[in-house]
Amino acid sequence: MLLKLLKAERMKLKRSPVWLAFLLMPVIPAALGTANYLYQKEVLTREWLSLWTQHTLFTDYFFLPIMLGIYCAYIMRLENANNNWNKVFTMPAGRSSVFLAKLLTAAMMLLFSMIWICALFVISGYMAGLTDPPWLTIAQWCVFGTLGGMVTVAIQIFISMNIKSFALPIGISFAGGLSGLGFLAKNMGHIWPYSLMSYGMNSNAPQKIAESGGYVQFAAVCVVYIAIFTALGAVTAARRDI
Repeated sequence: MLLKLLKAERMKLKRSPVWLAFLLMPVIPAALGTANYLYQKEVLTREWLSLWTQHTLFTDYFFLPIMLGIYCAYIMRLENANNNWNKVFTMPAGRSSVFLAKLLTAAMMLLFSMIWICALFVISGYMAGLTDPPWLTIAQWCVFGTLGGMVTVAIQIFISMNIKSFALPIGISFAGGLSGLGFLAKNMGHIWPYSLMSYGMNSNAPQKIAESGGYVQFAAVCVVYIAIFTALGAVTAARRDI
């Protein structure tokens, strides 16, 4: 049944305008980050790493949180409109499965977005005159950024299920991204949920998870947050009145 629910969610998104956000929004921070890198090239001497910090400066704290907010709000939008949750919950499927299908759909959109962001990063690097991309490091940034982003997705899916407004959850996600910057500055990025995506992507370099041997700890924190908000969403769905 979960596979059928996932297929239904995919059909809803097939011709959705949300894909415009997926395609176009990552291009803006890529362009801004590359321009910033080229302007300060004499100071930013670590090539690919320096370019990455400039890209993620705009991506992680502004554009990607907004994108994830849009994804999750849109996935919940149809059910939130005109009391369509009543129709959804009369289907022969567990309510927790409905929530899980929406969560997994948003997670797949996050993964595709991360791959697109990393592809734009490599393209930008070549355009900036860099060579020999650090493929393994880029893959590492993508994997742990996706894991950290899953925390934001779990939170935003839960918020969007409980708030009928389309814009408000997006605003919350944007505010969360900004708050993540503050917690990272206070060396608390490893515990604040909205910091974990940028922390995993090594967006501002000083945290250097690998050097502290903190990948296991980072993954554990992400899994705990994802489990908590998935459980909250499933329980809320199960108890919602028809």
